[in-house]
Amino acid sequence: MAAHRGVDWRIHSNMDNLPVKNMPIHIDNSRLLLIAGPCMIESRDMALQVADHLLRVTEALPVQLVFKGSYRKANRTSADSVQGIGDEAALAVLAEVGERYGIPTLTDIHADAEAALAAQYVDVLQIPAFLCRQTSLLEAAARTGCTVNIKKGQFLAPDDMAKAAAKVTRCGNSSVWLTERGTTFGYHDLVVDFRSLVIMRETGLPVIFDATHSVQQPSVGNQSGGQPRFIPALARAAAAVGIDGLFIETHPSPKDALSDAATQVALADFEAILLDVLQHWRPA
Repeated sequence: MAAHRGVDWRIHSNMDNLPVKNMPIHIDNSRLLLIAGPCMIESRDMALQVADHLLRVTEALPVQLVFKGSYRKANRTSADSVQGIGDEAALAVLAEVGERYGIPTLTDIHADAEAALAAQYVDVLQIPAFLCRQTSLLEAAARTGCTVNIKKGQFLAPDDMAKAAAKVTRCGNSSVWLTERGTTFGYHDLVVDFRSLVIMRETGLPVIFDATHSVQQPSVGNQSGGQPRFIPALARAAAAVGIDGLFIETHPSPKDALSDAATQVALADFEAILLDVLQHWRPA
């Protein structure tokens, strides 16, 4: 796979006999790691539209782009909520995005057996916040050789993320990212404690701020709500405190999205938010 803008984003793994695709991703500290894409892979055309837009927006910016998309939404508020277009169909779309645009791709997994399957198609395996303590899941992700992005549980203290990361590194995989996505604040609400960014960076691992899930209002009604007007302010604040990466979900028409409609950034607004964040971000 060609690298975005000619940058070699892979590093050699210390794990033997891994497929070439399953090599950890090297973070260029002179550029902001940007994990962006739709919440869920809803269709091939939509995914390609979003990826194409993100590439054009970031082409001349100090940004290292990783395209994200859930191939299946296992954690839904209602049993009636859409979970995906089919596992292999969605994973194939993610693989096509990576190959067509020469960028790494990311998806989340929810069970041990999903790790080996998803690793055949993407470069980064993401551990959902609710599952960040699940030892066997972390170990299964680690053994693929892919970079592992661990979302901090809404219930977890930031210093406990070092223990989650250790479950990956003890398997011989040192390519681990940590992502802050808000902390439970009473019922149906989250708050961001920016001290967590400082604490997690003390691990020496890359730390990412999830600006979209941090404004979520979990399980409000039949689906999660949110307050997207706070996304730009929280992203700016995180950049000023100090982060290695930013996570933003974006969709051509958020109100029509099949998942997280209340918190995805409109594709048309993405560039302005990113440019604003870069004004406050400094390389490590």
